Amino acid sequence: MYSTVASGPALTVPDLHDRKRRAEKIVSITSYDASLAARSDEAGVDFVLVGDSLGMVVQGHSSTLPVTMDQMVYHSACVARGLRRALLVADLPFMSFRDPAIALTNAARLLGEGGVAMVKLEGAGWVCEVIDALTRHEVPVCAHLGLTPQSVHRLGGYRVQGKGNVAAERLKADALAVQDAGADMLVLECVPAALAADITRSLRIPTIGIGAGVDCDGQILVVHDLLGMTSGKRPRFTRDFLAGTNSVVGAIAAYAAAVRSGEFPAAEHSY
Repeated sequence: MYSTVASGPALTVPDLHDRKRRAEKIVSITSYDASLAARSDEAGVDFVLVGDSLGMVVQGHSSTLPVTMDQMVYHSACVARGLRRALLVADLPFMSFRDPAIALTNAARLLGEGGVAMVKLEGAGWVCEVIDALTRHEVPVCAHLGLTPQSVHRLGGYRVQGKGNVAAERLKADALAVQDAGADMLVLECVPAALAADITRSLRIPTIGIGAGVDCDGQILVVHDLLGMTSGKRPRFTRDFLAGTNSVVGAIAAYAAAVRSGEFPAAEHSY
């Protein structure tokens, strides 16, 4: 039997920073509707991300690129209705943050209409100017580095990033840059575990891994992946937590317990 957390005060951005300082693992999932959000909240997840991955998981596209702002606002509002305790984060979709003014307008929609507490956006470089503008206007930001799905065409596919000394140093420099620009959190996707550990030690903000090894400050999985609902080839960094449990809440709670104990991700889920 896995323990669940059905109630408690709503988590805040400073709470996530405190988790890093106390070396307490942060548990997160990506979800797109009120029902699974509520089950995740009940299971004790710390934050829920409404990802533009809904383009692939929910809509059946081959990438995240077709997802619109209206769709992100709609799904964020749905998820917000299912949450009581977990923090809500949402992606700014492709080309919705192409300059600071547009980013501010779209972030305002996610916070105002979608009910989110933090926005996530991919990349560094010119994106740091956008992060700076958002945070100066009191919008908390989660950065995203490594495999950035909105850059799938430039990257040539969904591939591990940061391999080799030059690429690793560039990725570490980008991580420091987004932190300096004001990001409150950083997702590292499909990054060699040793590099993710080095970046995590170098930052004062929490790192959240997906295919980035056990040493990140927290982990995130798409809820459909951890429930074994993924069609086709299952990504290496996923695990079916529904197997051996008798409910969706039990599966999410098992995932949360495995993250907090350091059992997940194991070596076979990392690069």
